[in-house]
Formats: sequence, structure tokens, C-alpha cells
Amino acid sequence: MVRQQMSRALGGRRGMLEAGVPGILFTAVWLPTKDLTLALVVSLAAAGVALVLRLLQRSTLQFVLNAVFSIGIGWVFVRIAASSGGSESDQALAFFLPGILYSLGYTILLFGSVLARWPAVGFMLGSVTGDPTAWHADRQVVRLCSRLTLLLGAPGAIGVLLQGPVWLLGSRDVIEADTAVAIIAGLRYGLGWPLRIGSWSAMVWLLARNATPLEQPEAQPGTS
Repeated sequence: MVRQQMSRALGGRRGMLEAGVPGILFTAVWLPTKDLTLALVVSLAAAGVALVLRLLQRSTLQFVLNAVFSIGIGWVFVRIAASSGGSESDQALAFFLPGILYSLGYTILLFGSVLARWPAVGFMLGSVTGDPTAWHADRQVVRLCSRLTLLLGAPGAIGVLLQGPVWLLGSRDVIEADTAVAIIAGLRYGLGWPLRIGSWSAMVWLLARNATPLEQPEAQPGTS
């Protein structure tokens, strides 16, 4: 059940592509052309094609809409940077800020749930069983879900630790904004996907080692 819910939450290979390709296209168009409008239009067009395919196949729109929403939020940050007098390079750098902030919030939420001993993955399990909190009564399941939650949050945490300082250096002109954009894009799409795949593989391995370790009920006197 945990594997099934994790697969749904992550969207599989297709969901990851739908989430990542628009950002890759934005970077690939903007770096050589420095045309911010064209880069935004191309990335939005890619998300639109994915949306149409989903509609034709009558499959879930969740991951495509996530991509569209990310582009929209990125555009808002671009406009804010423009209104503040930022150059096109500064505006392109601003496009990546929402993703860093989202990863930071997501990491805090996941790791915080583990510290609180209510790991987020446990609620995925609870959504299948019909009781959102019954899993918490079994310490072994809590331990398993804690490990899975840490693995789930690891790529985002690493991304924030690597991308955040680069963004700050670029925004404060310690390094050129163009250089910061290229580095962040390389980290996000060159390293981000392998990290997610590695995280998912580790989660699958953890689940496949043994059956989910449910505690056995104690035998009643006089029974065997």
C-alpha cells in the first residue's frame, strides 16, 4: 500500500517529466537568447502540450497543472523583479526563486513531521486504509514511515542547500546573475532528477527488503 501511494504521489516517470521539462526549456531558450518572454512562452507551451495529451487520454492532470502553476508563480516573481528595476538576468534569476522556496517549505514540513513522530508518509498509508491515524499505533510502522519520509525529503533538502546559496550570491551580484541561473538550472535538472530517482530507488529497496513490519498481536492465554 505504501508503494502504491508513493507512486501516486510522485507521478512516476511521466509526472517527473511533466514537472521538469518546462523548466528545462525555459533555461535552454533563455541562456542563448536572453529573451525572457520567449523562454516563458516556450515553457508554457510545453506544459500546454502535456495538458492536451492528458485531456485526450483522460488521465490525471495533477502533475501538468503543477507545472503550469509553477510557471505562473515564476512569472509573478519575474514581474516583481522587473518592477523593482531588475535586469533581464535578474528577472530570469527570480524565476527560480519560487522553486527554491517551495523545496525549503516542503523539506521543513517533511523533516518536521519526522521530528514530531508523525511522519508524512504515514498519512499516505492512512489514506488507503481509511483511517488516517491508525498506523501510528504501531511503532514499527512509524519507524518505517519515518525512514521513508526522510528519503522522500532528501532531494529537496540537498537542492535547497546547493541552490539557495547560489541564488543569494547571484541576487547580490557576488557572481553574475547569468552564471547563477546556469548553475541553478544545472543543479536542479542535472542533479535533481538523479537525486529523486535515487531517493525513490532507496525507498523501493527499503520496502522490498521485507514485508511491512507490522507488530504481531500478543497471543491470548490458552491459544496457540
